[in-house]
Amino acid sequence: MNHQPHILVIDDEPQITRALRTILTARQFRVSTAGRGEEGLALAAAQQPDMIILDLYLPDMDGIEVCRRLREWTKVPVIVLSVRDSERDKVTALDSGADDYLTKPFGIEELLARIRVAQRHAIQSQGAGQPVIVTGELEIDLAKHRVKHRGEEIKLTATEYKLLAYLVSHVGRVLTYRAILSHVWGPGESEHVEYLRVYVRQLRRKLEVDPEEPRYIINEPGVGYRFITQD
Repeated sequence: MNHQPHILVIDDEPQITRALRTILTARQFRVSTAGRGEEGLALAAAQQPDMIILDLYLPDMDGIEVCRRLREWTKVPVIVLSVRDSERDKVTALDSGADDYLTKPFGIEELLARIRVAQRHAIQSQGAGQPVIVTGELEIDLAKHRVKHRGEEIKLTATEYKLLAYLVSHVGRVLTYRAILSHVWGPGESEHVEYLRVYVRQLRRKLEVDPEEPRYIINEPGVGYRFITQD
C-alpha cells in the first residue's frame, strides 16, 4: 500500500482521542476523530477510512447501533473499545459486526497488534476470491475443499470442513460461538456450544502440531474463536 492507512476514531473522551492521534500518527497512520455516533457515521461515509476504532458508550447513541449501521454498507474493520470487560458486551459487539474488542485501559502494543490483525483481515477479505490460503505448514484450498498439512492431505468430515472454511473466510476476526453455531449447524443449534468445542478439538488434533498450544484456531474465552495466520 502506498497511501497512508486512515483510521477513524469515534470516542467522546478527549484524552483518548488525543493519545490515539499522537500514537497512531507517529506510526504513519492518518487519523480522523469524532466525538459522537452520528458524526462518526457521517465521517465514515465521507472519508471511507481503512479502519474504525469505536467506543461503545457515546453521548448520542450506543456504539452497538453505530456498528450495526456501519455494517449496512461497509466491511471496514471495526475495533470496539469499552470500559467494561463483560462477555455480554463483547459478544453483542462482535455479533453486531465488530472485528475485535479491547477493554480500557489497554496497552499501546496490544492495540497496535489488534490493528495489524484487522489490516490483514481486510486485505484477505478484499482477496476473498483467492481460493488457496497458505499459512505456516497449512494449505487450505477452498475451491477444491482440500486441506494439507506439511504437504499431506488431511481428511476432514463435512462438518469439520464447513467449520474450518467459515473460520478461514473471516481470518483474524473474532467469531462468536452463536455466529459459528448458526452458520455451521443452523440457527436452532446456536446455544449448543459443546458441539463447537468438540469439533474444534477434532480440528486441532488434525491441523495443529501441538493441539494443546494451538497456532491457528485460537479461543477467545467466553466469546468465540478466531483463525489466525502465521507471518
